[in-house]
Amino acid sequence: MLKPLADRVVIKMIESEETTKSGIILASSAKEKPQIAEVLAVGPGGNVEGNNIEMYVKKGDKVVVSKYAGTEVKYEGEDLIIVKQNDILAVVE
Repeated sequence: MLKPLADRVVIKMIESEETTKSGIILASSAKEKPQIAEVLAVGPGGNVEGNNIEMYVKKGDKVVVSKYAGTEVKYEGEDLIIVKQNDILAVVE
């Protein structure tokens, strides 16, 4: 597994299917890029560029991220994204 450094978080976008009123299933590739992701790994936080950063998310959280945030990576056949914690807008409860 990837181990993020500093205030970075490894996330995986949650694939979703949507059924229209007429019963047509839209695959996630036919819609806008989803913004809800699952947290897979969290960096330790700490002193980042002179600021003390506390990590507010944890592994397993569902989060809303900025639409074009982060760096996309392919790791062991999975499409993952590494974002800074401040690119995470909310935790889904």
